[in-house]
Amino acid sequence: MAVHAHPDDESSKGAATMARYAHEGVEVLVVTCTGGERGDILNPRLQDDPEVQRDMTGYRRREMAAAAQALGVRQLWLGFVDSGLPEGDPLPPLPEDAFALVPVDEAAEALVRVVREFRPHVMTTYNENGGYPHPDHIMTHTVSMAAFDAAADPEKFPQAGQPWEVSKLYYDHGFSRARIHAVHEAMVEQGLESPFAEWMDRWDRDDRAEKVTTRIHCADYFDHRDRALLAHATQIDPDGFFFAVPRDLERQVWPIEEYELVHSRVPTSTPEDDLFAGLRP
Repeated sequence: MAVHAHPDDESSKGAATMARYAHEGVEVLVVTCTGGERGDILNPRLQDDPEVQRDMTGYRRREMAAAAQALGVRQLWLGFVDSGLPEGDPLPPLPEDAFALVPVDEAAEALVRVVREFRPHVMTTYNENGGYPHPDHIMTHTVSMAAFDAAADPEKFPQAGQPWEVSKLYYDHGFSRARIHAVHEAMVEQGLESPFAEWMDRWDRDDRAEKVTTRIHCADYFDHRDRALLAHATQIDPDGFFFAVPRDLERQVWPIEEYELVHSRVPTSTPEDDLFAGLRP
């Protein structure tokens, strides 16, 4: 089970991993906490599209369905409302219906209900900073951690189904400095213009790299990831940085996706090359 904040997050974080496991016969469920209703239209081709302007919620639901199909996974909406990304100094207050303002127990109970029904062995989510500090990403972390514990506790939310103990919990490490640096250097060596030059200039150190425990080889599924990204047409510019790196080069220098093992209820040793290490021979 992969818990994400908005539609499109699942396609930019751990997508090739999910596609690989789904292809191998693992049942994979993406839980999307919000509908992405307040997301900006980042694809210039659609910024003036009347259908998008009229029905952003419906449009993003259709995008999500297409992305899930591209990855070969199931997807479920948790049902909360996108908080939007506040901007300004000082930051404006969040909308009253924002996911980030929902009481943690209320949101955790909704996720616990899904955990107890789906009964996953492995759960992935964001770190305490949300991967990046969007209020919905930080809330997703908080709710995921609460649900991981509560789902196994028969005294918590007894009306939400029979207790289920998730065996392993991971943080996704999608945009690590090590990955960006490797791709950037390879492109420069081949005389190509890197989309990450400015990233390297402002990114001195990546403390999270030291926390990576698990590397999943999934280069064969980068095309599934790309199709899922493109399905989120309102959010992904096909001429943007996601597609500026030649795929053959990426497969050569960074054929993996990285994770941090946070909790394990089964014996395992790190480094790992499988999210299910300790759960199967």
